Amino acid sequence: MYTPLFACIDGKFLSADQRDGQDVRDPATGALLGRLPWTTAADLDAALAAAQRAFERWRDSSPVERSAILRRAADLTRERAEEIGRAITLDNGKPLADAVAEVINGAEFLDWHAEECRRIYGRVVPARDPSIRQLVTREPVGVCAAFSPWNFPFGQAIKKVAAAVGAGCAMVLKGPEESPSAVVALARIMHDAGLPPGVLNIVWGAPAEVSRHLIQSPIVRKLSFTGSVPVGKQLAAMAGAHMKRMSMELGGHAPVLVFADADVEQAADALANRKLRNAGQTCISPSRFYVQASVYDRFVSRFTQAVEAVKVGHGLDDGVQMGPLIHDRRLNAVHDLVEDAVGQGGELVTGGRRLGDAGHFYAPTIVAGLPDSARLMTEEPFGPVAAIVPFTGFDEAVARANSLPYGLAAYVFTGALKTANAAARALEAGMVNINHFGMAFPELPFGGIKDSGIGSEGGTETFDSYLVIKMITEM
Repeated sequence: MYTPLFACIDGKFLSADQRDGQDVRDPATGALLGRLPWTTAADLDAALAAAQRAFERWRDSSPVERSAILRRAADLTRERAEEIGRAITLDNGKPLADAVAEVINGAEFLDWHAEECRRIYGRVVPARDPSIRQLVTREPVGVCAAFSPWNFPFGQAIKKVAAAVGAGCAMVLKGPEESPSAVVALARIMHDAGLPPGVLNIVWGAPAEVSRHLIQSPIVRKLSFTGSVPVGKQLAAMAGAHMKRMSMELGGHAPVLVFADADVEQAADALANRKLRNAGQTCISPSRFYVQASVYDRFVSRFTQAVEAVKVGHGLDDGVQMGPLIHDRRLNAVHDLVEDAVGQGGELVTGGRRLGDAGHFYAPTIVAGLPDSARLMTEEPFGPVAAIVPFTGFDEAVARANSLPYGLAAYVFTGALKTANAAARALEAGMVNINHFGMAFPELPFGGIKDSGIGSEGGTETFDSYLVIKMITEM
């Protein structure tokens, strides 16, 4: 059973019966799941006004009160994880186990922020004159506008909501229209956990119209966005024109360096699993594979075996490891990249085709030996496609890995500590993983550099962009 869909403004849940909306469909079958209400300009203004009213009280709430609400929300999230996960599988396509794991991980973020919000400290600065007292305080920035993506509809939204709530801010959140059930479930959870009306408001609609309305409003003091680089740059320019604070978690095109002294088979198996997670629709998905020439053939052979063994199908079916792409536009974009790569001399090792007639399924795909000029090597594929090329030495591998404007995640597989340390220093990425995948835990900062974003979510840095610094000096 798919969840009813709502907007949420000032604690009131608004259904599609009361306004225009859009259909939500299962990307695996095309079946109609429900209808999502779009919020009007008047609704957006109501959400902003509600958030401003709520902020005037919430900003002065006790960190203990905020912590207690976030903890209750974490408990409710765990209780409802199976139900929420099933709805995510229906409107997003990812396998049920992955969807439930995403929700459970979201509960961990709520727990982390519940603890960290009790430790938002200021400081006393010794003065030059003993009759003067100097203080530095950290205060909530105000009403925040947030935009969360469809690929991890619960996990990405919860990071923004937990940080805003914990910092003492109010938020207007626009979730992903393609996969909305998780954000509706999150609104229900925060409401049932005791969050005051107006602190969290959920709106839906045409992305360009909603983002423009929210960002240009003088009520909004901070923007948080997770999504593509082009859209992120547009929103950043808009926010910059109004001098609004922002945090941006944008796209990536994660390089993988596999050195000859690595455990090649273990690396190939692990990377195949990570590559096909969420059908490759992950901003930190390994996508450009640079493999040292002496082990290149071994790696390609083992990686191909692992990829071809993956079961593709509806996420609710037993044993399925990879579901469909989110919509036809994504499927066509992925196929165009593969055709370009093959047209430029790449070898299609496996895949490269649509699967079946129903849904948006694309075969796990490997293109080997393609030139660095191929679009697959320069554009984020955001699909189940891996590009594999050989390299000779360390300097060459690092230079090619750093050649793009992206800088989100990078992966290194090596048996030499010296090589691992050198690569960790040299790679231009916000997150570097050595011989394993260690990102996305709530205690660690998640974010990129260069075109891949500004700021971090998670870790002790999680509240930084939701707080402003105030210096107080008094005699």
